[in-house]
Amino acid sequence: MPVYRSFSPDDVTAPESIRMTVDEYEALRLLDAEGLTQEGCADRMNVSRTTVTAIYDSARKKIADVLVHGKRLLISGGCCEFEPIVLDQIIMEKGSGIMRIAVTYENGEVFQHFGHSEQFKLYDVENGKIVGEQVVDTNGSGHGALAGFLQAAKVDALICGGIGMGAQMALSDAGIRLYAGVQGSADEAAKALTEGRLDYDPDARCDHHGHHNDGDCSHDHCAEHHCHGN
Repeated sequence: MPVYRSFSPDDVTAPESIRMTVDEYEALRLLDAEGLTQEGCADRMNVSRTTVTAIYDSARKKIADVLVHGKRLLISGGCCEFEPIVLDQIIMEKGSGIMRIAVTYENGEVFQHFGHSEQFKLYDVENGKIVGEQVVDTNGSGHGALAGFLQAAKVDALICGGIGMGAQMALSDAGIRLYAGVQGSADEAAKALTEGRLDYDPDARCDHHGHHNDGDCSHDHCAEHHCHGN
């Protein structure tokens, strides 16, 4: 998964957005950042060389548009599969028919800054009742990797406080439903979601004066899907 999902020019208040797909990002990463040949890139992406050329050309044109015209770049979606993240801790087994909720967690409360989350509390729900709980460490995954961490933990829904646009896109790509802008007890928030009465803000977002970070928030500024396999 891309670590950073959102980029904006500093000197434009409300820039127009350009959407780059994850496969376009990957072509740029492999060819320009890693220096692979088109043949090597095609092999890594499991597509033909002509497809790599088309994807790469599209990505370069979008980068040029962003730089020349001062637009915002958003990276999300596309036809791809994400390389799975290997967790270095034991996560409780998720049975069939279980919905797994994750809550950004600190001292029993919903932690308000997604990008700085050091722990999540997981709740397994069956037939509308919580049947399992576990606190897990993010092990310094950082805001860009947290969506992949949650996906590897088989999370279906996330409850959090403030969250950046890039992190929102990463969660969407991971197929994780988002309930943001929540405060108070983590246990109560998870219980409220299972009972269909959670008070949340679908527009809750953290942005730094035009600097758009993937879930990174300051105390003063906090409060669809695509191809199969993405």
